[in-house]
Amino acid sequence: MRIPAHSVCTAIRDDIVSGVFGRGSRLTEEVLARRYGVSRVPVREALRTLESEGFVVTRRHAGACVAEPTEQEAADLLEIRMLLEPLGAARAAQRRTEAHLKVLRGLVRLGQERVRRGEGEDLRSLGGWFHETLAQASDSPALIALLTQLRHKIAWMYAVEQPARPADSWAEHGALVDAVARRDPERARALATLHAERATTAHRLRRADRPGQAVGMTRVRTSQPPVNIGGVRH
Repeated sequence: MRIPAHSVCTAIRDDIVSGVFGRGSRLTEEVLARRYGVSRVPVREALRTLESEGFVVTRRHAGACVAEPTEQEAADLLEIRMLLEPLGAARAAQRRTEAHLKVLRGLVRLGQERVRRGEGEDLRSLGGWFHETLAQASDSPALIALLTQLRHKIAWMYAVEQPARPADSWAEHGALVDAVARRDPERARALATLHAERATTAHRLRRADRPGQAVGMTRVRTSQPPVNIGGVRH
């Protein structure tokens, strides 16, 4: 059975994001085909896709390699997310379905229950599912694709600290769902902007000077000033 290239692409991307393949590492079709148990054809297609996404670069005399983004490129991702996530929230308020609302409310309940019980192990994954569902509720394939790619790249380039007050973070999620439920795009946009700005401060840039070196972290520096939304309550 032929394994589709998008499945191979997902597997390679996951290994890049998790650090299995360090930045600057060579990605040879033969080795990747053996690793994933596929032919070289889907590997070749996957590498082309990953190059278009910015995870892979092709170098003369070396072939495909894991990209090595600069600090500025990494900072740009957070600024782009701060523009796109509020847009997605506004669109979700206009286009969401009852099914989207049911999932969003369920995730908020789960997150708040975990916080009350002091069970923080899966809060990050619950938060990821929340933002993925919110993006899906925008009913905009182009926007969904951009936000998905941003999430992958940010997870690759940054380590994220748990919020000091997770109850506040999930209260923000709940307020955002309320705005989406009321079909209030402006409030949803404002709440999402505030939430994204606060989340940015928890990101620490991963740094690896050469392939195989242990990954360190440094504080995030962005050129965009903090967002102040005086009229937003949560």
